[in-house]
Amino acid sequence: MTFEPERYELNESPVYDFPPDRREFLKRLGGGLLIVALISGIEAQESGTAGRRRGGGSPVPKEIGAWLHIGEDGAITVFTGKVELGQNIRTSLSQAVAEELRVPLSSIRMVMADTDLVPFDMGTFGSLTTPQMAPQLHKAAAAARELLTGMAAKSWNVPAANLAAANGYITDPASGKRVSYAELTHGQKILETIDGGAPVTAPADWRVAGKSAPKVAGRSFVTGEHKYASDLNRPGMLTGKVLRPAAFGAKLASFDGSPAEAIHGVTVVRDADFAGVAAPSAFSATQALKAIRAEWKADPQPSDRDLFTHLKSTAKDARPANEKGSFDDAFASAPVKLKQSYQIAYIAHTPLEPRAALAEWNGDRLTVWTGTQRPFGVRTELAQAFHLPEERVRVIVPDTGSGYGGKHTGEAAIEAARLARAAGKPVKLVWTREEEFTWAYARPAGVIEIASGVDNGAITAWEFHNYNSGTAGIETLYTIPNQRVQFHTCDSPLRQGSYRALASTANHFARETHVDELAHAAGIDPLEFRLKNLKDQRMRAVLQAAAEKFGWGKTKLAGIAGGFEKNGYVASAVEVGRDRKVRRVVTAFDCGAVVNPDHLKNQIEGAIVMGLGGALFESLRFDNGRVTNARLSAYRVPRFSDMPALETVLVDRKDVRSSGAGECPIVALAPAIGNAIFAATGVRLRSMPLV
Repeated sequence: MTFEPERYELNESPVYDFPPDRREFLKRLGGGLLIVALISGIEAQESGTAGRRRGGGSPVPKEIGAWLHIGEDGAITVFTGKVELGQNIRTSLSQAVAEELRVPLSSIRMVMADTDLVPFDMGTFGSLTTPQMAPQLHKAAAAARELLTGMAAKSWNVPAANLAAANGYITDPASGKRVSYAELTHGQKILETIDGGAPVTAPADWRVAGKSAPKVAGRSFVTGEHKYASDLNRPGMLTGKVLRPAAFGAKLASFDGSPAEAIHGVTVVRDADFAGVAAPSAFSATQALKAIRAEWKADPQPSDRDLFTHLKSTAKDARPANEKGSFDDAFASAPVKLKQSYQIAYIAHTPLEPRAALAEWNGDRLTVWTGTQRPFGVRTELAQAFHLPEERVRVIVPDTGSGYGGKHTGEAAIEAARLARAAGKPVKLVWTREEEFTWAYARPAGVIEIASGVDNGAITAWEFHNYNSGTAGIETLYTIPNQRVQFHTCDSPLRQGSYRALASTANHFARETHVDELAHAAGIDPLEFRLKNLKDQRMRAVLQAAAEKFGWGKTKLAGIAGGFEKNGYVASAVEVGRDRKVRRVVTAFDCGAVVNPDHLKNQIEGAIVMGLGGALFESLRFDNGRVTNARLSAYRVPRFSDMPALETVLVDRKDVRSSGAGECPIVALAPAIGNAIFAATGVRLRSMPLV
């Protein structure tokens, strides 16, 4: 990187083609320094739209990244397509920038998830923000620091290596000279594009990152001042409600909306099997919806009583995930053999904030405020639904009341936009809790069958078949010479999709329960058995850390399990009573270099609380195309009275690149609880929830 800044108009860069819908905004930033940081070649990973052109315009970027702007007034603004869903990435990403620019955390302003203002991003999912976006911001901020240092060095005719950056200034310790970032950028129009960039600060030398920092704008969250999608209002706004089918896949056989249209101010919308209303208030919208006379036609569908039989009976050809050695020979010769089946129920995401969207049309331009993990993906859905170029669709994502993988898609956004177009006014649509339970997608249910063999304490044979729940975490870290691991797709009675840690929770539940059963069958302590069959040092380290903190061996009412996901490693040790109540959970977690210890601990403990629900209570019940427990009074989630004592061990690896913490901590809890229940009662439970 040269210290001599090149100057371009922001829409004339020969290095990076800014999308046309962003060029005017970037010019409005005014002067200063703009750093464009790129991540190359991963655009299609989630959206599946490689090579697609955006509404006839320019291609979707093959890079994602962030823009860092230092204004002529010294203001530091970061533009990213990432979404804040409660995981506190606004703080952790700000720490990355503050670290490299050597400025206070409070000086960073983060502009997030507005498709008219930020660079393209696949979405906020898969624990990718910390391992992908944070490094880009480190690089962008380091590049800005180096460029500013070079400008000062040239002005003072001194070597750049002699200068230091701190608190928004470049200083020369030898002469005592100093110049602010604002002075250096004043009157400039500098664009720097990086795909590598200046050396970044090593985790061992972090001064802002790596330390606990208060949540950015935390006071507004606590006081209720902070606004979410469901809080927003627009002038003349109406309330929307959708007429829901009588069962999944039902068709609208007859429809009479005239009684609803008779209610003052109500607009009734009917488009094939979609029907809804827009009304001046939530009360009148509800009354209008009740007034519609409709009949639905649906085919018979399975119930939860038949779920696991249905999945097995509809299984398709297996997709091999891993096969090595000869399972059949090893299993036949093993002195200790075990075959078991494990079952995993559908569960709901149960976000604190149900889906919400506010849609407003301005001629042929559409703006939607909505809670989603994929703002650009939802923009594509809206453009396709209304046959618009994507440049005419703007998606703005206010901070969202949790997602857990459940808010990838834009149903509420499309519904609100349909109603708004018909009514000619802005429409806000907020799903009810019953709608959220029924019409959102669920974590996939599954059946997992395992056969294994042990010889002299070593697992020698391993066959693992997953039906329907997915492939995440399907392979094992245990050192097993003979393996056959396969995934089978099935016909799912319920709509299913991403959930925190994907199928890794199901696969770990089955695997870690089975390994515990093998340990008991072989007459070996469960922790000792795991360590005997593990070579992976990070996995061994978290198991040993959890066991040490827990005091493994001091009580017989205990279970342990380990897991891995998204380059994170976790172990949970659990104590239960003979009444099966969870009393204590110790979690050791390694996600590489820790960015913010307090908030990492919050993430881990949040995952454990959520995991308690899936382990002990949560299960969607359904019959003939209808969810039968679609309310919180019938769908059990953890309560304060369910909470055990939580203890967390952070295994801070400064030598390992930071990974995300949103998913991995959940995966070991359920098997650890099940293993503890067996230790306390002698009853082995092989289904989630553990009933």
